[in-house]
Amino acid sequence: MNSRFAQLLHGLIGLDAESVGQVVIERAVRQRVAALGCASEDAYWLKAQASASEQQALVEAVVVPETWFFRYPESFVALTKLAGERSTQLAGARALRILSLPCSTGEEPYSIAMALLDAGLPGDGFRIDAMDISEVNLQRAERALYGRNSFRGDDLGFRDRHFAETAEGFELRDEVRRKVRLLAGNLLAPGLLAGEAPYDFVFCRNLLIYFDRPTQHRVAAVLQRLMRDDGALFIGPAEASLFSQVGMQALNIPLAFVFRRQAARPASVVVQGVPSSGARPRPAVAAAPAARAPAPVRRSPAAVPAQAVVGADTSLDDIAALANAGRSDEARAACERYLTSHGPTAQAFYWLGLLSDVAGRSNEAQDYYRKTLYLAPTHAEALAHLSTLLAARGDLAGARRLQQRAGRGVSRDER
Repeated sequence: MNSRFAQLLHGLIGLDAESVGQVVIERAVRQRVAALGCASEDAYWLKAQASASEQQALVEAVVVPETWFFRYPESFVALTKLAGERSTQLAGARALRILSLPCSTGEEPYSIAMALLDAGLPGDGFRIDAMDISEVNLQRAERALYGRNSFRGDDLGFRDRHFAETAEGFELRDEVRRKVRLLAGNLLAPGLLAGEAPYDFVFCRNLLIYFDRPTQHRVAAVLQRLMRDDGALFIGPAEASLFSQVGMQALNIPLAFVFRRQAARPASVVVQGVPSSGARPRPAVAAAPAARAPAPVRRSPAAVPAQAVVGADTSLDDIAALANAGRSDEARAACERYLTSHGPTAQAFYWLGLLSDVAGRSNEAQDYYRKTLYLAPTHAEALAHLSTLLAARGDLAGARRLQQRAGRGVSRDER
């Protein structure tokens, strides 16, 4: 197969073929060729060129969601704190505006709604817009019926409160569904959401890693346009370096990966306690004693602890703060110091894997993720990232095994 389909997808959704692997694109094309009964890829190419609906179908075949409720739980703790402060400042003048994109099959925006409702924000005090390019994903989000793979971790109290168990799965209750408006849209479309007021909080996590550098900067500019000047942006751990480079500043809430504009007035953020949603701050791996949940912190958004840079007593919180701030080289050095002091630790290996992934050293990243999983077999993020790496290399069977393994480890009851 030549590069024409990769170029088409890059033009449509900004996809960098190397980020997912050419084999994933080839498989999607074969699926569409078979679905349409085309005699050849050349015949399918002509159909795709002439049909916007078929271009969308090809996008659907490439975009495979991998998400679950309360992924990165610390970010939801941070959100409830920041949203509570903003709501108090507004004193009922308007509702908080929150954007989740891409929203995939709905787990993220519904997690936002559950976290805020359980934290005590009134139902009319916030509004969530959730956008995705995939019509199939949006239909699933609208149905709001989820299987066990969408629920991972040991603390699933939110499922008992906000879902009704049915023969088909777990159905989200209407009071949560009503808080989310689902929208179809392409982040690269000119004038995206131009008629909407800017948002207080924007969630856009683990998307930019699939773009080439020019597209990343283009998307970063769009996200900043969609935010209020005093708003906050929640991103994925592999994207911190980029947003540091484009003039944004980490709030340095460990493991939350939340940024603001540097021009905004600094405000101390103290994360303490947890929302009653069950989004309790916890390490990604319960089996690694050193990877404890972050203690309450009192830091200036611009500050990173000095010991995270030069000290021998580096903690996992320090590593997270450095990575969160986009200071990858220092975070890597801190990981090495931590391993020297504490011995093999799953969470330190995970950070090294993530930092290698960000730097484009996929072989090295794969080794570190495997070390993480050796020490902590149910580490959800390591499973997800390693699965992506294997798929990009063409090992689709290996990627599926990891995804199934993640699904089997959703709770203590099912291990």
